[in-house]
Amino acid sequence: MLFRSERKAIGCPSFLWIPAYFSIQMSCFFLWITSIRRMSLDHHPGFDTGGALWFQNLTEIPNGLYGPLFPFLIAALHYTNTQIAFSASSVHKVDKFAQLAKTYKIFLNFLTFALYFLAFQMPQGSLLYWSTNLSFSIAQQSIIKHPVVSAKLGLQGEDTVQKEAGNPILTNIEEAKHTDPSSKGRLISGHDLTPKELVGLSAKYLSGGQKEKSIPLLRLALEKDPEYLQAMVILGQALYQKEQFAEAAKYLERAASKLIDACPTEVEEVDLLIVASQWAGVSNIRQGKTSEGITHLERVANMEEPDDPKSKAHYLDALVLYSSAIFNEGRREEAAKCLRRVVAYDPSFQELLKQCEEEDDTIPIADSSSSSNSTHKPS
Repeated sequence: MLFRSERKAIGCPSFLWIPAYFSIQMSCFFLWITSIRRMSLDHHPGFDTGGALWFQNLTEIPNGLYGPLFPFLIAALHYTNTQIAFSASSVHKVDKFAQLAKTYKIFLNFLTFALYFLAFQMPQGSLLYWSTNLSFSIAQQSIIKHPVVSAKLGLQGEDTVQKEAGNPILTNIEEAKHTDPSSKGRLISGHDLTPKELVGLSAKYLSGGQKEKSIPLLRLALEKDPEYLQAMVILGQALYQKEQFAEAAKYLERAASKLIDACPTEVEEVDLLIVASQWAGVSNIRQGKTSEGITHLERVANMEEPDDPKSKAHYLDALVLYSSAIFNEGRREEAAKCLRRVVAYDPSFQELLKQCEEEDDTIPIADSSSSSNSTHKPS
């Protein structure tokens, strides 16, 4: 019931739309192609001379020197259609659907070979309709996937489309093009964006798993403003997720050091220090520098518990990481003490506390990148 109410609240359609769409589409396709096939086999008036080029007679199956052209065309169009359909699919972003989508794509790719041989058994009239249908499908998908068209249709979020102009902001700095600034919908170079805009855009790319796009933007932001602490922290997070732990630790430790020197009191600054220390700690631990990592995590554990909900969530994440690290170093009682503080706010960690108190050999250290709360986002 809770799932239903939440689904209705955000406007998600019923799951019945999935089989409904598939059944209607496939029923119409098979109805049309079998009808044309029957007309071809029954020598419908005009079918025997109504073709063109190498397929003058639409009632015949592919034959002769040019016989393989239609089967090859059908197979090529099917394969192209499959690649376009999966190229920008959002299914891969949902973990539980990723494997299903991958398997389905492999099946469709192998189906290309079956369609090639099947086409030799079908009248050329049916193949002409089939190739036309696939061509229109490819054209339709290509148009809908265009960023401007998808934005106009409301199929694309603001993270990939410029809100005012409806055109994508170029993230490849080397390929950025300049046009007349007065023209509506102009393309924007990354060099024209402020450091804050670059960080905001990179954070959206990072949250969507597009680390390759976010990192160049963050480096550019730091070129423009070397003291921009948010850029340092988010760049460290991006590098960590790419398993470049040494470089990630460098940026995160630099940000944490500057924040400590500034003696932060503002909520945003305190939160940034918590996040920088948390990720710096795990980055060092991933390199085998356990003592250095624990030092960073211990800094957060010794801080006063923040009142801000977002900062508190980051603070508790850091406590879990700290307790896991020190437990594996044999500091069992301290680890249990930290976990009790966490469990007081989040009972879901009760099992981890139980493992600690029951004297298990090790508690696996949590992965910062797996926690949605631990990713810092600019305000």
